[in-house]
Amino acid sequence: MAVKPREGRVTRRRARTRADLLEAAFTVFAAKGFGRVSIEEVCEAAGYSRGAFYSNFDSLDELFFALYRERAGLIADQVSGALALGGPDLDVRAAVDRVTEVLLLDRDWLLVKTDFLVHAARDPEVARTLLEHRARLRAAVADRLARAHGQAPLPAVPGDADAAAHAVVAAYDGVTVQLLLDRDVERARGWLKQLLTALLTDKGRPGDGFDGNTPGNTPC
Repeated sequence: MAVKPREGRVTRRRARTRADLLEAAFTVFAAKGFGRVSIEEVCEAAGYSRGAFYSNFDSLDELFFALYRERAGLIADQVSGALALGGPDLDVRAAVDRVTEVLLLDRDWLLVKTDFLVHAARDPEVARTLLEHRARLRAAVADRLARAHGQAPLPAVPGDADAAAHAVVAAYDGVTVQLLLDRDVERARGWLKQLLTALLTDKGRPGDGFDGNTPGNTPC
């Protein structure tokens, strides 16, 4: 179901109410899952009435989409910012460290994002929203890789920053599935760092010491 944003002037008070509802919804959705939460539960968590809810959102669907767009945009901006640090030359190892810190610390976000993925798989309109976010995230990664000067040889996909960006996002998707199940953030972070380093540097080639396993870990 497509959801159109509300029009009209947004007062400071209304903006605060909306932000509180989104924050409360994030907590409740992460704890119980989309589809198992009522409007009343969101209102109770935020400390507002149903009237306050309906002055900002027509439905839980609309709130959910607004929440996803907000959080997805934040993640894309954080990844872009992490990759932008360090001047024109990209220090791949340092960039990988920064990106994994951004992407893997928030398990609640992963739960909400997974709910959205399942929802999108059953609704083409919603799927387009998800695909737009993923394209934005890949574009941020690809742009930074393309602007690196000699620091990122991209051995897995020589000369193609866009393909490398697809590989980075795919690696993240795979690792976070394991994280959702075992809740081991440090294990997931170590595995993702190895995968990304292998993808974005020559260290992933045979004979360079990358054997596909972090000590004490197993692939996802």
